Formats: sequence, C-alpha cells, structure tokens
Amino acid sequence: MDPVIVVGAGPVGLTLALALARHSVPTVILDEGPGKDEQRPARTAVLREDTAELVERLAGHSFGDADTGARWTGWRSMRRKQVTRELTFSDELPSPLHVPQHVLTGALRAAIAEERLVKIAVESKLDALEQDASGLTAHTRGPKDTWWRGSYLVGCDGPRSTVRKLLDVRFPGRTAVERHAVATLRTELPWPGEALLHRSPPWRDGGAEVTARPLADDGWRIDWLLPPRGELVTPDALVARIRETLAGWCGGATPSYELLDTGVHTVHHRLARRWRVGRAFLAGDAAHLLGALGTQGLDEGLRDADNLAWKLALAWHHGPRPALLDSYQAERRAVVAARLRAADQVLPGLRGGKGLRAYVPGAARGQDTLLMNGHVGNGQLGAPGAYADSPLAPESSDSVVAVDTAQGGPVTDVGVTAPDGSFVRLRDRLGRGRLLVVLVAPGTVVWERRHWMTAGVMPRLAAAVTALPHPAELLVAEAYPGAAAHTVLLVRPDGHLVTTLGGVRPAELYAAAEAALGMAAEGRRRARATGADGGRGTDDASTGSADGASGSADSTSGGPVGAPGSPPDGPSGKAAGSTPNKAASTAPTSGNGGAEAPGVPPGNDRPTG
Repeated sequence: MDPVIVVGAGPVGLTLALALARHSVPTVILDEGPGKDEQRPARTAVLREDTAELVERLAGHSFGDADTGARWTGWRSMRRKQVTRELTFSDELPSPLHVPQHVLTGALRAAIAEERLVKIAVESKLDALEQDASGLTAHTRGPKDTWWRGSYLVGCDGPRSTVRKLLDVRFPGRTAVERHAVATLRTELPWPGEALLHRSPPWRDGGAEVTARPLADDGWRIDWLLPPRGELVTPDALVARIRETLAGWCGGATPSYELLDTGVHTVHHRLARRWRVGRAFLAGDAAHLLGALGTQGLDEGLRDADNLAWKLALAWHHGPRPALLDSYQAERRAVVAARLRAADQVLPGLRGGKGLRAYVPGAARGQDTLLMNGHVGNGQLGAPGAYADSPLAPESSDSVVAVDTAQGGPVTDVGVTAPDGSFVRLRDRLGRGRLLVVLVAPGTVVWERRHWMTAGVMPRLAAAVTALPHPAELLVAEAYPGAAAHTVLLVRPDGHLVTTLGGVRPAELYAAAEAALGMAAEGRRRARATGADGGRGTDDASTGSADGASGSADSTSGGPVGAPGSPPDGPSGKAAGSTPNKAASTAPTSGNGGAEAPGVPPGNDRPTG
C-alpha cells in the first residue's frame, strides 16, 4: 500500500503525519521550504487544553515551561480604567497554551526525525496531481522534479493552497475582517502571568482595543486592533504605541523592555466548499481561515488532523470506507462553519460602535464576556465543537443515559484504570487506533484490579468489548461528570463521545461501535444505491458537500486530476467497501462469545500500491 502524501510542513501537516505514524501508516511530507522554520516570535498560537495535549503526546515534548510556552494564571478584561471581568485558571478550568509557532513546529520536526514511518521531502513544490481508482500521483518541482505515488493526499499547505487550486475547490469568504499591529517583547507588567483584554484604554491614541498575552521567559505578545482599512503602521508609530501602552499600564512611566519582533496580522474568514475530492483532502488553513474575536485557526487545524488521522488509518489498513472518510468533511466543516457564523453575527455590533444589545443583553459587560470566551476557549466562539449531527452518530436508544458531555463532544479528561492496572488519564489512551470503552464504577480505585475484574458486571462487559467490530480498550473510571454508577461510555480514537449506556448492553454497544466506524452509514448508502440502481449495487460515491451544494464532490475530480467519474475509493465497476465478511450483520446479543470483525475486506480486495 502506498503512503499517504501530506502537502505542507506546518504544524497541521506535521501533526497529521505523526498521528498517522501512531496508527502505523507511512507518510511522505512534501515541504516546499528548506526544512527549517523562520524564528518569528510575533507568530504565536493559542491552543486549548485538548489540542495542546494532542501535540504534546505526538511530539513527546511538554510545552508550557520557562523556555517553550506559557500557561496563563488568569485572565482579566478592562474597560478604560475599570476591571470588568476576571478569571483564574485551575485544574478545573485549565489555561490555554500560548507558544511561538516555530517552537511548536520545531518540536514536531524533532519527533518526526525519530519516526521511521515519516519522510520529509524538502524543496518539493507541488504542481500537478492526478487521481485514479487505487490512488494518486503527485508531481513536485525543485532541485529534482519528482513524481510521487500515494494512497491518499492531504493538503495542509496554507491559505494559498496549491492542492485546493488543483482540485478546483472554491474558497469563498471575507477579506480583512480584522487587522492588528503586533509586537512581541520582554518586560515586566503589573499582572505577571495574566492575560489582559483592555477595551477603550484611557490614554491618548489608545485605540479601541489592546490585548496582552504572556509568553515564556517574561515575554508578551501585544496586539492593537487597527481600523479595518487605511492605517499604515510604520516602525516609529509602532514604537510609540508600545511606549504609550506600557506607560499606561505601569502608572505613567514606560518600563524597560526588549523588543523581539513586530508585524501586522490581518484576519480573513474563508471556508472551502469541499474538504474531500476523491482521495484528496484539505485541512487547516487550506480548508478554513478564521481568527477574529480571539478564535484560533491553528487550534481548529489541529482538530482537523486529529479527526482525519484515525479515519485514514482505517481506510489504509482495512480497505475503502467512503462513508467514514466522508464524515471528516461533514463533522469538521460544520463545526468551523458554526464558529465563523457566530463571529460574523457579533462582529458588526462589537466593531461597528452600535453595541451588542441585539445579541447580548447587558451591553458592555456582555461584550467583554463574549470576547473573553473567544480567547480562553469558552462559549459559542471558543468551546470545542461537538459532532452532534455526525453521520457516524448511532441511532437513539432507550438504553442511552445523559452525562455532562454531549454526544459527539470531546470527553472530559478523567483518571482511569488501564488494563495493566496502572492509573492514567483518559486522554493518554487516545490516538492509538482503538475505541475506548469506559465503565464508571465508584469504589474500584480502592481495590486491586485483579479483584474487581472478575466481579459484578465486568466479565460480561469485557466479553462485549472483545466482540466489538474493532479493537477496543476497556477502562474503568471512579467517576465521570454527570454519570451514574455503571454507566458505559464509548469513545472514538480522537476522544469524541459516541454514546453513553446505562449498564452493560452488548447489542447497543456493538451497534454504536458500528456506527462510529462508518459501517452503519455505509450500509445505508449501499441500500440507497441498490434501490436507485435497480439492484445493481454500485457505489453512489461520496457527496463531499456540507453546504448543500448540488452535485457530488467525489464523483468527479476537480482540476487536473485523472479518472473523472470513477469511484473514489475502490476499483472501477465495483462498490467500494462492499465486501464485508460474513459476520458483518451479526451483532452479539449477550456479552458471551466473540464475533469476527465486520467490514474488513479480504487481503486480495485491498488497493495495491
């Protein structure tokens, strides 16, 4: 089987390659640069708790120390001279991670250097892409013109994505939604470790809004909101802003400071029409641009990589799974679109001078809360999205019970007991290609595992987990937010909740696992295709569209790619993924016994490299 080709060696592309390697999938990264990242302290990223843990887990590197990044102690919002909102971060309310982008990519590159399944081809700029029924061929120019053969390709090549252009995918949206003058400097401020959002500062030429966010080693990134158009930021004008702002915060006298980097950051809002075209995908800035009101485009790009990696791995190892691969666009595009809509709805009130009375009762204080939420990762602007309407969601059942995590949402990182008896965090078990089954069993923490593994519901649940259609790991938690005793949680490899069952329900657990793996959606697709084609059973191809546009995104390959109209994931004339083994339709009715893994084609039906 040919490797997956990742185009682009930024944080999203590097993260995707490492995630695929953890699933034993080989990857080639096409990097048009020299293999080194320019050190720009003014280019930083704010990562939410779960995405920070994702890159730390993949890179094998802990950020947030004195040299690599900062985790804030708190957040404060001010309007003129008054503090309007304060927030203290804690174990219950974790701080975001604020890290320079070159530090992040440096750690990921170091991990890739030790990873035998990932190859980076530097000075390799993509200029052609062809698709056929069994894979793709990409051409790069550089010191040596090269043709590359891959099973799938993911464009992580930024806002001006070559992959997106070759696929002929539109990228509509808004230009210059916000503009910020940016300075990164080293100094001491009166609130060490706390991030600050200051609206309408009281000094002359204070502007409408200024944000200060701590970095490692006494560093700060300061952003001044600029008028949408027209204002030219000269070096002298920026230095004057810095001195005036620092003096305003420090009682009138400008403290000593070391200026590290400056720049102007322009925020665009754009969303690609399609994120999948046959065997090619878009992720990160190639698929979406956002960043107004504190929203973080890189954080969303890392979520793209986490969502796509396990799905590509299943298709790579076990054969074509069109419904599962289609779910990447259906899930991720919907979440990013909702984030963009939320920002676009409130921007006119916040930036247009008319207040937010039409949106948030309470005007000024409500505005400050809204902006804070975007920056720290709460509310509609900042909280991680849930895949509530995912095509991988299981059907409703009377056995489903409610917990504090919504179906499709990211799970809470609770302590669990692993199969070897060790105590670990739930997120530590993610990204390994397995489903996770978590039993909430209060009191088990005081007993050795060997005592309770053979007691109560455990033997029946263990048998049900063994019988699932995909490898799964059984974990036990002392508690989970909102969950009653004996609640069973099914969690995807990317940490999103599939379902929560009241007690051991082998048949419902099996059906939910089938749904999460795309088997149920694939069965419905084949049934529709059979009915529409008069029983011929041909693949109906993936829709590849989350915006209601007509036509099939995968039935034709946009741009200069081959084999238009051929099935995107299987040999020509054969329904992709239509050869499940004999156990595919047989779910267990009890926890006893096992079942063969359905939906895995025999070896001679897998695409060849």
